[in-house]
Amino acid sequence: MPRIKLLTHIKADKELVFNLSRSIDLHKISVAQTNEEAIAGVTSGLIGPNESVTWKGKHFGVTQKLTTKITEYNYSNNFTDEMVSGAFESFKHQHIFTKEENGTLMTDIFDYRSPLMFLGKIADYLFLKRYMTKLLEERNQIIKEFAESDRWKEVNLD
Repeated sequence: MPRIKLLTHIKADKELVFNLSRSIDLHKISVAQTNEEAIAGVTSGLIGPNESVTWKGKHFGVTQKLTTKITEYNYSNNFTDEMVSGAFESFKHQHIFTKEENGTLMTDIFDYRSPLMFLGKIADYLFLKRYMTKLLEERNQIIKEFAESDRWKEVNLD
């Protein structure tokens, strides 16, 4: 099972970074290149414990749907979302937030299993892990940009 682990240092309050990370509206901004939209479940504002969202977007030239659910939630410290249905066989994305002297360390741990067994392993090696890493890095950069400026006021944090 491939694992992607990213560490992002953000010069902002831990609670703000936590809330931006679970913002449906900010997620839409961070994946604009895939035309993702939330079509069911929580479709705007903040997603919370035991809530789900269904995303529709274009990846690799194919329109896909993905439903995830928040399965673990400890306000401002961590939350985990897991795939309920979608193109992967499974995935689990842990979001961990640690207060630092001058801000927050945001840790992403993304474990996934590709579909199609052997072909999925080849896809992981050839392109999928790089693609997913890039998507997560771009998302984290947007969170960082919004948190370290007044842009966070542009998104619904209710």
